[in-house]
Amino acid sequence: MRHSPSDLKPVDRHLADILATVRPLAPLELDLERALGAVLAEDVTAPVDLPPFDNSAMDGYAVVAADLALVPATLPVTEDVAAGDPSVHAIGPGLTARIMTGAPLPAGADTVVPVEYTDGGTAHVVVHRQVERGNAIRRAGEDVRVGDVVLAEGTRIGAAQIGILAGVGRRRVLVRPVPRVAVLSTGAELAEPGTPLGYGQIWESNSFMLAAAVREAGGEAFRVGSVTDDPRVFMETLDAQLVRADAVITSGGVSMGAYEPVKEGLSPLGTVKFEKVAMQPGMPQGFGVVGDDQIPIFTLPGNPVSSYVSFVLFVRPALRRMQGLPASLPSTVQAVCDARLRSPKGRRSYLRAVLSGDKVTPARGQGSHQLAALAAADALIVVPEDVTEVPEGTTVEVIPL
Repeated sequence: MRHSPSDLKPVDRHLADILATVRPLAPLELDLERALGAVLAEDVTAPVDLPPFDNSAMDGYAVVAADLALVPATLPVTEDVAAGDPSVHAIGPGLTARIMTGAPLPAGADTVVPVEYTDGGTAHVVVHRQVERGNAIRRAGEDVRVGDVVLAEGTRIGAAQIGILAGVGRRRVLVRPVPRVAVLSTGAELAEPGTPLGYGQIWESNSFMLAAAVREAGGEAFRVGSVTDDPRVFMETLDAQLVRADAVITSGGVSMGAYEPVKEGLSPLGTVKFEKVAMQPGMPQGFGVVGDDQIPIFTLPGNPVSSYVSFVLFVRPALRRMQGLPASLPSTVQAVCDARLRSPKGRRSYLRAVLSGDKVTPARGQGSHQLAALAAADALIVVPEDVTEVPEGTTVEVIPL
């Protein structure tokens, strides 16, 4: 079926309508061990200097640097200072204390000599090499000063961020939680991977792919699997997911033909709009809200490539908005295309490709059902709506995947 450009909704406007509907999730306080992947909803400041005291960066001997003007030098060892030692220690000129990594620097000491530069003595130590004053000392506040913002609102929490949160003494933190997303596919022809195929069946891949895409985008995915072409069964399955979902993604059942359970089930609600978007692949799109809590639902096309490209363009930015992060169409880079391209007039094409430095090579298979070509691609070439041919050697916009 041919569509006039005037019948189609621009890609940018479709995303703008989605982002105008989706709202950031309400902040909540989480224990540090549950905060991984969430986005900070507060600035986190240091309550003390880090480190909070001068300490040794290695095992060795705390000394006065002036005592090492001539080496080898022999110094009496007055005491041991271990990490976590609560006692107050001090040395004077001509003396040394054996010190362990992380231990507080004794008063009067201005340098730490690594144990490798000595004979390792316990009563007396012979220092064989000179070191500069201040060697191997971690100064109080060297990393962070009291009151410094160590993590700003809007930071996604990864392993390193968990580390600094614990390092400044935080046990709980205010975050926008990871979005919980239910993912389901529709189609009587779909069989679960690992089961035998009947005649006319294919193994269902979209829910696996989209659930993985949700996780890559920082969400928590619940893969529901596939349902038949019965609108009633689809709506019952959908209703069961709304109690645990912040968003829902469906694939399939939104085209113009018969047996379109998503469109048939949701259209009577009046809260989900089905439209033709000026893009290839992925023209049939649906978006709206469902349930008492107005849960956003993305009804994506059933062809795997169309479904994935739609996720990249529309769902991923929406998940970022839900986490309180900046959201827009994916950023692009420029590259020289090493093949001639064609694109339908009036639709923005997203062609699977391999990006290598400043060159990009289109995949051989550009059909919306060709999942193997998508799996081999790491980029999408963007061809604008008003361009129908791109000569070889043209600089094009590319979305890295």
